[in-house]
Amino acid sequence: MASALKLFALDAPLILGMFLKGKILLPKTPDTAQILYLLSLYLKNIIKKITQKNEIIVFGIGCFWCSEAVFFRLKGVLEVTPGYAGGKTKNPTYEQVSSGETGHAEVVKIKYNPNVIGFEKLLEVFFSVHDPTTLNRQGSDIGEQYRSTILYAAESQRKAAEQFIKKLTNEKVFDQPIVTEIKPLDKFYKAESYHMRYCEKNTDKSYCQQVISPKLLNLKEKFAKILKR
Repeated sequence: MASALKLFALDAPLILGMFLKGKILLPKTPDTAQILYLLSLYLKNIIKKITQKNEIIVFGIGCFWCSEAVFFRLKGVLEVTPGYAGGKTKNPTYEQVSSGETGHAEVVKIKYNPNVIGFEKLLEVFFSVHDPTTLNRQGSDIGEQYRSTILYAAESQRKAAEQFIKKLTNEKVFDQPIVTEIKPLDKFYKAESYHMRYCEKNTDKSYCQQVISPKLLNLKEKFAKILKR
C-alpha cells in the first residue's frame, strides 16, 4: 500500500489521464488494485466538484453596506446582493424598512462556491465582523432592521449554524449570550440600485470611513488567507 500511495502521489492527474488513454498499463501486482482504487476515488472527487452547485445563504449583521463590503472580499463568494428579508411587507423600500415597521432586516444574499469556501468559514467571518449579542442593534445603528440574523436555504446550513453557536457558547467567546436568530429564508427583496457596492462608490462618506473601514481592517487581519487579491 505504501508504494501505491507513493506512485499515486507523484502525479494523480497524469496517471489517470494516461491510464484512460491506454498509454499506461498497470502490472498485476498487489499494488495495482490499490492504485485503481485511489484513481477511482480521485475521479469521484473530480465529478463531485464539477456537479456540485453553488449555494445561497442570507446574513444580517446590521447595515447591509457593511455586510456587502465584508463578504464580497472573500474567495469563493460569487455574488453579494443587499436586500430585505424576514418581515411582512411586500416589496419594501429602504425608507419603509428604516422605519422599523416592516419587520424586515437589512441583509445580504450571498452566492458562494462551497468548493472554495465552506459554510463554516462563512459563519466564522459572520461572527467575527459584528456583535451577535446585542439585540436589534449594531453600534449606533439601532432598530429591528439591524438585528443579527441567519436565513438559511438548506437544512444543513441550519444545523451547522446551530452547532457553531453552541460551540461559541461553550467556549465562552462572547461575554453575553448570542441573540442571532436562525430562520428559513422565505422571501428576499433586492434593495434599490444605489445600495449596490455602496462602500466602493462612497469612500468619502463618513459612515464608510468610520464604520466600514475598521471592519475591513479587522477582516484583513483575521482572514487574510481567504481574501480575494
